[in-house]
Amino acid sequence: MADAIYPKYKEALLSGAADVALDSETVKVSLVDTDQLSYSSLDEYYSDLFANGIIGSATLENVTVTNGVLDANDVNITGGNTESEALLIWIDTANTETSRLVAWLDESVTGLPILPNGSNVEITWNESGIFQL
Repeated sequence: MADAIYPKYKEALLSGAADVALDSETVKVSLVDTDQLSYSSLDEYYSDLFANGIIGSATLENVTVTNGVLDANDVNITGGNTESEALLIWIDTANTETSRLVAWLDESVTGLPILPNGSNVEITWNESGIFQL
C-alpha cells in the first residue's frame, strides 16, 4: 500500500464539513499493525477501524499548514510489543464516531516497520513536512 489521504477526508474538506481543520483540531498519529488493520478507501471515522490494529497514539504538537503542507513537531509514541508497519493521522474529537481519518502513511516515513518492545518510538517527520495536498 502506498501513502494515502483518505478520500472521505478529501470529500469533507471540499464540502466544508466540520472538524477538518488540521491546524485547529486535535490531530493524532497512531502506530498501526497492518496484520490487524489495513487501509481501506471506504473508511471515514476512527470507529470504522479494528481497534486492535492500533499499537499506540500521540497528539501532534505545533501543527502547521503552509502551502498545502501539514507539519508538526516530531513525536514520541508509547508502543506495545507488536510490530508496526504504518502510521495513521486522524482528528480526535473525543468521539470515535466523528473522529476523522486523515492519512495513512507506510512509505514516506523512515524506520518502518518498527518493533516498539514496550518503549517509546520517536517519529521524526521529513524536513519537507508530514504530507502535502
